[in-house]
Amino acid sequence: MGKTNNSAHVCAENGTSLFANGLIWFGAGVSLAEILSGTSFAPLGLARGALAILLGHLIGGVLMFLAGVIGAKTRKSSMETVKLSFGKYGSLLFSVLNIVQLVGWTAIMIYDGALAADGIFGVGSWVWCLVIGVLIAMWIFVGIKSLEKLNTAAMALLFIVTLVLCKVIFFDGNGVWSSSEGLSFGAAVELAIAMPLSWLPLISDYTSKAQKPVKASAVSAVTYSIISCWMYFIGMGAAALAGSSDIAQIMLGAGLGIAGLVIIIFSTVTTTYLDAFSAGVSAVTLSKKISDRWFALAVTGIGTLLAIIFPMDDITGFLYFIGSVFAPMIAVLIADFFVLKRSSADTGLDITNLIVWFAGFVCYRLFLHIDLITGSTIPAMAVTFVLCLAVGIIRKKFSK
Repeated sequence: MGKTNNSAHVCAENGTSLFANGLIWFGAGVSLAEILSGTSFAPLGLARGALAILLGHLIGGVLMFLAGVIGAKTRKSSMETVKLSFGKYGSLLFSVLNIVQLVGWTAIMIYDGALAADGIFGVGSWVWCLVIGVLIAMWIFVGIKSLEKLNTAAMALLFIVTLVLCKVIFFDGNGVWSSSEGLSFGAAVELAIAMPLSWLPLISDYTSKAQKPVKASAVSAVTYSIISCWMYFIGMGAAALAGSSDIAQIMLGAGLGIAGLVIIIFSTVTTTYLDAFSAGVSAVTLSKKISDRWFALAVTGIGTLLAIIFPMDDITGFLYFIGSVFAPMIAVLIADFFVLKRSSADTGLDITNLIVWFAGFVCYRLFLHIDLITGSTIPAMAVTFVLCLAVGIIRKKFSK
């Protein structure tokens, strides 16, 4: 966690209780991006599609928990924990890459939300981009604690409307489950892992200040994984049973005009708030002079502008980029923290661990071209983990 007053204040707001952490990650899971990703699983059929979703989220959820525990036990934000393995200067690379992915997510979420909202109430997607951007900025500026009752009410409403959406898709749909050519099982597992994996560089921003940090890590990971699976199932069901991946049209067909608009707007705001806020926290690791709150507001503005200008309909490549960067990174952190018991990097720039990370990055990109049943994340992390342990053992021998 950055040491500015704003960051400590905001993070304390977000992590005061297990309920608060669960609420945050419930909001993160209820996301149009998750629903749209789920539509890709329909060609696998119900059994294989469900298995891929569950397996991917089990893997991703465990990684989220471990990342959260590292931040919880050290009381450091996500990017601060990276310094333990890569050094003060080595962590700057991941802070910059994290900010890049968070700006990208902010833009993608606003774009998806605006497109869906415009499908219900057509005033122009750019107008909805501005509306969503302003609401996210309000969430950041006022703070979750000040909006606690509104946030709780929004989550309850999202929960109810999502149940209705499930009924429309799974009980009123006229389609039939069937398998066809499309996504391979291994690629589907990787796509399911990719979404929770994208939260690895963020989760410690919220668990590091929790009253019960380890339990908060578990609540956060479990809550998000369950809700994310739910969103994937909705997307898969929409494509297979409702015969459409256009959630806005499904909502309209079910008579969920205003309610559908509400779930689209608030699910986008509550999820994208986390991206923008954590971009601010990561920016503080670059310079203590940066205000995390104002940087988050700037990220929201940039994301809104990008959403208005550029089409962002296919995010698969973006998800794989996130996986290739952060899966090897967390493998190094897990090996160092849980096995090698390193409390800090030996120097300001741990070149050796950066080389290990880069080897994992290359492995991930190579494994993408091989149809592995486990996806690319697990084998790439396994290679990175073993290399990091080997390096750690050699270091200990030389230090003696």
